Amino acid sequence: ASAEPELRFRPPAEAPVRLFTEPELARYDGQQEGQPIYLAVKGVVFDVTSGKEFYGKGAPYNALVGKDSTRGVAKMSLDPADLTHDTTGLTEEELKSLDDIFNNVYKAKYPIVGYTSRRILNEDGSPNLDFKPEDQPHFSIKDEF
Repeated sequence: ASAEPELRFRPPAEAPVRLFTEPELARYDGQQEGQPIYLAVKGVVFDVTSGKEFYGKGAPYNALVGKDSTRGVAKMSLDPADLTHDTTGLTEEELKSLDDIFNNVYKAKYPIVGYTSRRILNEDGSPNLDFKPEDQPHFSIKDEF
């Protein structure tokens, strides 16, 4: 018998990736008991429900959930003015901090459930050519065969 693995299509083990508008993402803000808790960073939506003690109702980082909080994560700020996707004017140090937290905290700990529509689509609704699905930690080209 051959030791070569058999190549065949395997359905993804996880739910399909979703596209979230701002109002849809806002539904997952940790206020409803039994609902998942979602947080977006750099347009990637993470399910942070397992970190309920940090992100749930009344928890220290609850202000970050239900929205794209990229700027707040970069600045380590819970100021409502910083709870936005907008990275305009961030310092090089803040951008490095954002990448470190994105890769070593969110991508390392929490499953990706989707992307914000802003990450995949441009303002005019055309596709964002910079979108890279390989940002998903579980993405592997071999899974496609």
